[in-house]
Amino acid sequence: MAVRRVAVTGIGILSPVGNDRETFFSNLMAGKSGVRRLETEFVDQLDCKIAAWISDFDPLAHFPKNKAATMDRVTQFAVVASQQAIADAGIDLEKEDRERIGVSLGTGMGGASSIEEGYVRLYRDQASRLKPFTVLMAMNNAAGAQVSLELGLTGSSLTFCTACSSSSVSIGEATRQIRHGYADVMLAGGAEALLTFGTIKAWEALRTLAAEDTDNPSASSKPFSANRTGLVLGEGAAMVVLEDMERAVARGAHIYAEVVGYGSSSDSLHITQPSAEGQARAMRRALSEAGITPDQIDYINAHGTATKLNDVTETAAIKQVFGTSVPVSSTKSMTGHLMGAAGAVEFVACMMALEQQALPPTAHLEVPDPECDLDYIPNVGRTGVNVQHVMSNSFAFGGTSGVLIARKV
Repeated sequence: MAVRRVAVTGIGILSPVGNDRETFFSNLMAGKSGVRRLETEFVDQLDCKIAAWISDFDPLAHFPKNKAATMDRVTQFAVVASQQAIADAGIDLEKEDRERIGVSLGTGMGGASSIEEGYVRLYRDQASRLKPFTVLMAMNNAAGAQVSLELGLTGSSLTFCTACSSSSVSIGEATRQIRHGYADVMLAGGAEALLTFGTIKAWEALRTLAAEDTDNPSASSKPFSANRTGLVLGEGAAMVVLEDMERAVARGAHIYAEVVGYGSSSDSLHITQPSAEGQARAMRRALSEAGITPDQIDYINAHGTATKLNDVTETAAIKQVFGTSVPVSSTKSMTGHLMGAAGAVEFVACMMALEQQALPPTAHLEVPDPECDLDYIPNVGRTGVNVQHVMSNSFAFGGTSGVLIARKV
């Protein structure tokens, strides 16, 4: 069987800076940050009181009360983003062969809220039993499974858990499903909802969270800046519809881009410390699969976590492959780090960059770091640019890289 081309025909997103693709990208271009002070009941017990969270999501606007009660927040995000993506793609599932449509979803923590609630009931409230659906809400594949259930999809349903690269890997592996004929359409992306007391305290213990910017809390995430202090946790989901190109063209679908390259590798160095060589390896693999040269990449959406080590390492990796001329930005400066959903959210930013021929900025980059000396599109987005090929980088604890390349059609 000939290798098939893969089109992106639908986008769904829930993010700290917007719950639809147009609002999301407009806010990115404007440098608007979704980072702010938490308003939870446990905020006073935290050392880090900021996060990038979604304040305007009401599950009861999307699900009956009894159904919402059986879904963790991460699953609710995933289902709504998937519904958006299918609607955006103009696919009428009632007329489709659903055996040829699958789900590929990445998450780092799965049902974190359900796990937290279980511990609270057991150890704080001394309850003798938990909710009957606790396991089904907490398991990592719950979100992907629920997407299949809600939409009646009977193709493969796969969940990838590779920490911060989970949803980039999920999109890359879904692309392969279509390329090699296992599916005609895949819903791919990721979801994360980990802003619980226990999870935040665990990240505090790791000493990688940003200090709050006392002058402007929303500017606390400062990728590639000399005064960066760490990452800001975020939540949300992004799902895209991937489709066999011939099928998409035949039905007159709007095509955002073609996925042309995917590279994944393992650093095999250290559980938390990134490797420039490993990151460069994944980028080269994606370029090789795409059949293009480094000078053909017009924009890189960087992993760009705003940690001291990652930003220097990623800069070095990009320079190994591209030199210093390619424009790069980290939209985590505005969305925070959505962990398992980060790659998918950033892939959507890349789709919109191709769609609007515009490059989002790295916000809050006021103090350049001499060790981070690339064109990071500081503070102000660029419009009216020629964007034909984009790359999205995701690098993870554990060392798994996921790099995606897409081109304008």
